[in-house]
Formats: sequence, structure tokens, C-alpha cells
Amino acid sequence: MKKLLAIALCAIMMFTLCACSSKTEEPKTYANKLEKILDEGVLTIATSPDFAPSEFLDISKTGQDSIVGADISLAYYIAEELGVELVIEAMDFTAVQAAVTQGSVDMGISGFAATEERKESMNLSDFYNLNTRETKGHGIIMLAENAANYANPEDFAGLTIGAQNASLQMNLLTAQVPEATPQPITSLDTAILEVINGKVDGLAVSWVNGESYIANYPELAMTNFHFDYTSDGTVIAMKKGEDELTAKVNEILEKGKNTEGLYQGWYDEAVALAESLGIN
Repeated sequence: MKKLLAIALCAIMMFTLCACSSKTEEPKTYANKLEKILDEGVLTIATSPDFAPSEFLDISKTGQDSIVGADISLAYYIAEELGVELVIEAMDFTAVQAAVTQGSVDMGISGFAATEERKESMNLSDFYNLNTRETKGHGIIMLAENAANYANPEDFAGLTIGAQNASLQMNLLTAQVPEATPQPITSLDTAILEVINGKVDGLAVSWVNGESYIANYPELAMTNFHFDYTSDGTVIAMKKGEDELTAKVNEILEKGKNTEGLYQGWYDEAVALAESLGIN
């Protein structure tokens, strides 16, 4: 009998231990992402590092440190203001948007324009880099030998023009150059080589990026065509409904932009770094 009681007692103790163990392993639940970030001490952002000087790669560095640019400096500033560690996940631009909408990252900082489609599917921060550099907006880059022949939308009829999938440039291309065939691309760096090798006829880019590529590839040139678009600045993207995190980010942006005037300094430093690396 004593032996049976001992066995029963052991079984009860094992059940209790398992129950306690399973209880402690249950994931914590949070009211919102801001609460989760502050509790776990980690801010995770996604970026597509092929958009100098905002976000690009410094191959002289390794790991997360190799991802640099004005937007990346901003990300570190936000993490510092929140008192948490920054984790950067590099991916192509389409994947950045998917990660934001699915909530697998806390925010996307990757040169986002505030398009109507994004306003419907994401929370967007206030603008943070308006007028950091005088630009001509957005246009199309082609082989220099052909570029002078293209100044109007109809000139591109029948041509294949690349643009990052789900990007502002893709929206502008399909809306304003309807007779061209849009070719979705994932990486600007790869797409530039496709223009040079004749796999696509041109590439829709911001003028700043276009000039950066021309500096490194003299066989390329911007056409005389400009998309009809006026930028209000760039925004940070967050999952739809994360209003507490958005409000906190806006508070930090306001401090960094208007109180401390930091972004312009980060931008100038990123331009100089890109130039030293032969990127801009």
C-alpha cells in the first residue's frame, strides 16, 4: 500500500510540475506593439538597403553594422529614445511591406512615400525628411545613347520599364506611362545591370538614385522625362491599428526633426559615406 501511495504521489508531483512548466511557457500577451517593444527591450525594423543615401550597404563592415544610411541612423535614434536595442532585418522592398502589414516586424524604414494604398493597409508616421536635398523628383534611367530620345510618356510606348514592385515608382509608371510594359523588380542594384545588359529598356527611379547610378555607370543617363509627382517627405510604416506605437514614433520624429535638427546631419553624413564607397 505504501508503495502504491508513493507512486501516486510521484505521479501527482510530476503532473503539477508539468502543469507549472506549461504555464510558464505560455507566451506573454500585449495590448499593442509599443508595450511589447518596451517590455522585451527590442525594436525590430525591416529595410531594403539599396536606396542610397537613405539605406545602403557598407561592405567594409559586417553583420548589422554593414547596413547604413540616413534612415538607419534614424532607426537607431528611435531605439535609443525608446531605451531598447535595435534589430535590423534586410530584405527586398516588397518583403519589407509584407513584413509590416503582417506584423512580423515592428516597423519598416525604407524610403516610404505616403501613397493612398499604404494609408489603407498600414499606419504611417508623420513626414520626417522633407527638403533634405533639392531633387527633380522621379524619372526613368536608360542607356545614355538612347536617353535623349525620351521626354514624353508616349515615347516609351512598347518599351519594358522596370520598377520596384509595389513602390511609388511602379505606381507612377503604370499611371503615367500606360503604353510601356512595367517589369517588377526586387533590387535596384540588380535592375541597373539589367538596363546595361539590355534585359529591360529602362528603370523608374527617384532622381537622387538615378544620379547615383550614373556616377558609377557612365553608360547610363536620366531621360528628359519627369513623373508628375510632388513629395511631402518620407514616412515610417507600421502595422495597421498600432496607434500607440505610431503616436510615440511621431513624438520622437518631432523631437529629432524640429528640436534637435538631426536628420539633415544624418543625411549629409550618408551622402558623404556613399560617395566615399563609390555609391553616390
